[in-house]
Amino acid sequence: MSPLFRKLLRDLSRLRGQVITIALVVACGIASFVAMRSAYDSLLFSRDSYYSTYRFGSAFARIERAPNSLAARLEAVPGVAQVYTRVVESVMVPMPDMPRPASGTVVSLPADGRAPLNAIYLKRGRYLDPARADEVIILEAFAEAHGLDPGDRLPAVINGTLRQLTIVGIGMSPEFVLTMPPGAMTFDPKRVVVLWMLRSVVESAFQMEGGFNDVVARLQPGADERGVLETLDAVLAPYGGTGSVGRAKQPSNYMLSGEIAQLESMATVVPAIFLFVAAFLLNVVLSRLVILQRGQIATLKAVGYYDRAVGLHFLALVSVIVVIGAVLGIGVGAYLGEAMTGLYTDQYFRFPQPDYRLELDVAATAVIVSLLAAVVGALAAVRRVSRLPPAEAMRPPAPATYRQSLLERMGLFRWIGPAARMVLREVQRRPVRVFLSAIGISMAIGIMVVSRFMYDAMAFMMDVQVHRAMREDITVVLAKPLPERAVRDLAHLDGVLSAEGQRSVAVRYRAGHRWRDAAVLGHPKGAQLRRIIDRDGVEHPVPAHGVMLTSKLGEILGLEVGDLVQLELREGDRRRQTVPVAAFVDESFGLQGHMARSGLHRLLGEDQIVNLVLLKVDPLHFDAIMLELKEQPWVLSVASPRDFREQFEEQSGEMMGVYSLILTTFASIIAIGVIYNNTRVALSQRSRDLASLRVLGYTQAEIAGILLGEQAIQVALAIPLGLVVGYYMTVSMMSTVDPETYRLPIVISARTYIYASMVALASALVSALLVRRKLERLDLIGVLKTRE
Repeated sequence: MSPLFRKLLRDLSRLRGQVITIALVVACGIASFVAMRSAYDSLLFSRDSYYSTYRFGSAFARIERAPNSLAARLEAVPGVAQVYTRVVESVMVPMPDMPRPASGTVVSLPADGRAPLNAIYLKRGRYLDPARADEVIILEAFAEAHGLDPGDRLPAVINGTLRQLTIVGIGMSPEFVLTMPPGAMTFDPKRVVVLWMLRSVVESAFQMEGGFNDVVARLQPGADERGVLETLDAVLAPYGGTGSVGRAKQPSNYMLSGEIAQLESMATVVPAIFLFVAAFLLNVVLSRLVILQRGQIATLKAVGYYDRAVGLHFLALVSVIVVIGAVLGIGVGAYLGEAMTGLYTDQYFRFPQPDYRLELDVAATAVIVSLLAAVVGALAAVRRVSRLPPAEAMRPPAPATYRQSLLERMGLFRWIGPAARMVLREVQRRPVRVFLSAIGISMAIGIMVVSRFMYDAMAFMMDVQVHRAMREDITVVLAKPLPERAVRDLAHLDGVLSAEGQRSVAVRYRAGHRWRDAAVLGHPKGAQLRRIIDRDGVEHPVPAHGVMLTSKLGEILGLEVGDLVQLELREGDRRRQTVPVAAFVDESFGLQGHMARSGLHRLLGEDQIVNLVLLKVDPLHFDAIMLELKEQPWVLSVASPRDFREQFEEQSGEMMGVYSLILTTFASIIAIGVIYNNTRVALSQRSRDLASLRVLGYTQAEIAGILLGEQAIQVALAIPLGLVVGYYMTVSMMSTVDPETYRLPIVISARTYIYASMVALASALVSALLVRRKLERLDLIGVLKTRE
């Protein structure tokens, strides 16, 4: 065993406390990256595998009705490899265990039950019997939410007729990974059901014999998707086509891809913060550890060891620390990554066979970044010491230049004791060290702010959307547009205090070569139940003329106030209308436009009709009104803003709790690692001074106050700096979130700032207790011995 290897073992044993804390900091950085990145990779792989295995379509189109003979013409479109036509209709499913009906979608299947595209993964049960008209396969998420099994009966209002269906299978399909009720802003497996039935049965129920109203197409590899979609639109336009979309805009895939993209941004930004903090700390702390050993380095050089051998020795020390952190970090990261993947697939994304994957390059990237940072930090310090002649390096470093501080010149030192003076003078002599230490602690505090930001933003957004913007108690989505009389009829129900009708129309907004499919919402004059409020809580009136667009939609289309935007209407005669942009509003959810309802009626060329009704009701009559609406065949779905809030919090709460716990735990470990290592290095540097003070009569508590006082100043400087760092970390993280899905306001409460500060103080207290134990075991005689 070589002398340098024995020295390495002794160093690891002597510095075990610092080695462990630095390794934990490295482990936190690696674990956060491995956990989030592997969860992202696993979800992406599971999604793509699901889409491929069950033949998820490339293009989708809805029409009113077209003859079956049109299918051949669609397959002849250049770039189209396969076309699958079917009948898809909306139904209402009045569940006995819910006061309001579930929204259903009936999807036709061929006689053999095997769809050529968007195939079903049959999880339980069997396929449909062509001889039975009452059999149905239902969506697995809905069945699980209601405890339904094959053999159970399911009521459904199909084209105004209540029918009792028999469940024969529980299935899944790539086009229904996420499901959202009509008029809702969150996916809700309990209130949305998909019913797969024989095509002959669906055609008969909706008078669609010999025709279809839904198209799924698979494109050829390398096909021009936009060109194919435009050609499909031209072919389907005479049959009431509402505009074809590619896979990217298919509703379920759009929501799923948005969620995965947000996870990708989290998997990039948050671990990057951790790895940067870990690399920074490794650089600072290891540099100080190497400088403490300048005498040993000089001795090694004096007895014949070259700079390279000495450098490799310290690189081995660094490598051992990083390897310890890497093993721990990869293990913890893999465990957390698998748990996060399971949380996503259990609650959000229904895949037939979710597969957790930890790619080698993910772990290797985290380890290499950490190792490089540690090596750079150690090498820089070793080179500085190696440049000194051995005789000079063996002597202790020259004392720092002393001069009176501003406080001393002002005469304020007379009011403080000797111990406090020593602390302030030490801080004055080494301001760079104090500043770098404060930076490290502030980054940990910033991570804690990020970990709690989502709670503040969600709470503020819920207050704006649910309590201030959505003032109705019940939202009624009609099966089809009805005259204004429907609003008056609902207003006359017992317990209804007020009612307002709205008109919602799907449109394609077009400005030059740019376009987006979204909706335009017509508001009645003097509307009170649904107001337009931006994400900062400011109310915006509905413009009397023109359209008000969400700010993000205006940005996508490159529009300014006063510009003209073309609306390609998807209802009525599908006319194209050009309207001026009256204003923009920075709303929290989605992309849409707002108009006066009278103006929207003129664009559509229709009378006063509505397809959304908002109700303000007496709380005592809420359940009775829900039951009455449940029985109406012309009602497609019924929702409540409080449902939206509960569902949103249920979907987001557990995941936010997991993220917050992980980030807070890791940030606390980093804070402890920074403070503990700073204090241990300071103890090593000042052990002779502190021992001298003990010999002169200072108590254990007094010398602890001198040593820990400097750390207290570092923490005091770090807290306000960390709160600012946390704010900008939050801004950086939110800049990577897909703004078309939702846009959270940058709102950080005082409670979050206090929480982050308290965790930092608690971490400092833990570090102080650990170092205090070292002080109690200080060898006064050994430390005071001269080593020259």
